[in-house]
Amino acid sequence: MSKRETLEIRSSSDIVQVRQQVRTWAVAMGFGLLDQTKIITAASELARNTVDYGKGGTVTLETIQSGKRQGLRLIFEDKGPGIADIELAMTDGYTSDRGLGLGLSGSKRLMHEFEIASKVGKGTKIAIVRWR
Repeated sequence: MSKRETLEIRSSSDIVQVRQQVRTWAVAMGFGLLDQTKIITAASELARNTVDYGKGGTVTLETIQSGKRQGLRLIFEDKGPGIADIELAMTDGYTSDRGLGLGLSGSKRLMHEFEIASKVGKGTKIAIVRWR
C-alpha cells in the first residue's frame, strides 16, 4: 500500500522537520544507514534550496513500487523565480547566490533518480527517488 504526505517548507525550522520526517519514512521502509544518510542529505539540500531560492514551497513524500522494488520518492515544488538554465544550474560549483554550488548536482548523485523541471517566473519541481 502506498503512502503519501505533503509538508510545507517556508523556514529553517521546516527544513529540520523535513529531515526528521524523511528519516522516519526511510527507517520505516527498511533502508540501511547509508541509504538513509543519502536520502536525508539530498532532502536537506533540496529543502534548503526551496527556502533560499524558491521562496518556500512543499515537499511530498511517497512510497512507490516497481515490481518487487520499493522506493521513496520526494517531490519538491516551489513557485519561485525558476531556473533559467537548468544545465548550468546542474554544474558542480555553479551558484546563483552564495552557496557552494553542490546542492542540485550533489542531490542527483545521491539518489537513483532525479528529475527537474523549471519555468522562469513560474517555479521549479524536482522529483528524486531512492530504491531499496
